Amino acid sequence: MQTNLADFIKYTPEGKEADAILRSCVHCGFCTATCPTYQLLGDELDGPRGRIYLIKEVLEGKNPTPRTQLHLDRCLTCRNCETTCPSGVQYGRLVDIGRKVVEDQVPRSLPQRLLRTALKEVLPRKWLFTPLMKSGQLVRPLLPQVLKNKVPAMQSAGITPKREHARKMLLLEGCVQPAMSPNINAATARVLDKLGVQLIVANGAGCCGAIRYHLNDHEGGLNDARRNIDAWWPHVEAGVEAIVMNASGCGVTVKDYAHLLERDPAYSEKAKRISELCKDLSEILPDFESQLRNRLETKITKRIAYHPPCTLQHGQQIRGKVEALLGIAGIDVSLCADSHLCCGSAGTYSVLQPDMATELRDKKLANLEALHPDTIVSANIGCITHLQSGTETAVMHWIELLDRALADNQAVRQ
Repeated sequence: MQTNLADFIKYTPEGKEADAILRSCVHCGFCTATCPTYQLLGDELDGPRGRIYLIKEVLEGKNPTPRTQLHLDRCLTCRNCETTCPSGVQYGRLVDIGRKVVEDQVPRSLPQRLLRTALKEVLPRKWLFTPLMKSGQLVRPLLPQVLKNKVPAMQSAGITPKREHARKMLLLEGCVQPAMSPNINAATARVLDKLGVQLIVANGAGCCGAIRYHLNDHEGGLNDARRNIDAWWPHVEAGVEAIVMNASGCGVTVKDYAHLLERDPAYSEKAKRISELCKDLSEILPDFESQLRNRLETKITKRIAYHPPCTLQHGQQIRGKVEALLGIAGIDVSLCADSHLCCGSAGTYSVLQPDMATELRDKKLANLEALHPDTIVSANIGCITHLQSGTETAVMHWIELLDRALADNQAVRQ
């Protein structure tokens, strides 16, 4: 694709990156076939190719309009189009650049500004979000359905292991996960503890930065990243083996720290090392396959439907690992017909675009429930909460299922 970027961005690092991405696009349209919003709306401008044209026009100097902003806002950033694209167009990076430029030029309405400010100021602050979530859970039966969908039932975390091991890894707790589903982190710690690995939570580490960054507060997101690097660095110097991610949305962001901070002389090298150490939990556990097999002699017979989050299968390009790990426990894992498509959660998308998010959720659940599962599992807190809001079938993180299998086998042995 030929480009002629305007002077306001042409010579900036963002402009150079956007120019290279735009030039790699051959506008073949393969991406539209796997774009969830294009499938729902049938509008070229609500698909990747159309959005690329919109971004190109803005970067070439055309004034964006609220309509331009709407089409970019409707993008889930699921990055399914990147998986489909034969030319390797890095659409996710391009849309981040384009959205920020449009955000700076198109004023939002007061209600939109208030909502987006609340999301980026409350969700990343665990000390603020946790008491709000706990209060909501206490009165959950009284809440209207639209709020109840965002407030999962209160959950017990169970026991968090305290044993020390020679092998140590860091765990990013996340900003919303400890309040919404504390058992995910506890189950992760219990499983790795049984395998001889101690998980460490670094003081000062918090939100990965994705929430602010994808709400066009790029500097706020980068500051979150810098804070995490500062919190983790002493442990990195002490020799931790990995930084474990059990929320794929956080994982895809931390793995991108090297790119996000490559122009920061104080953090670029550290960010590169952090990205190298960052591993999704499904990348860690295959190294312990023999130990898991020895501990999982009694198999689980329940039928499980697995929803792979977009941030795992498209963002991190990780496929098949979760299914293989659950297979070790003898769990019958099935993928639904549209397993490559987004469920509609997409970070704050389900709050900002509720109608489209609900329609995508219901389509996804219809295909998942067609498998008649006893339980639905996923790998990201956003997907888990969003899917659970539309079904009576239990939805949980896959590590909780593996933790339960290990506990059941231990009980049988005793």
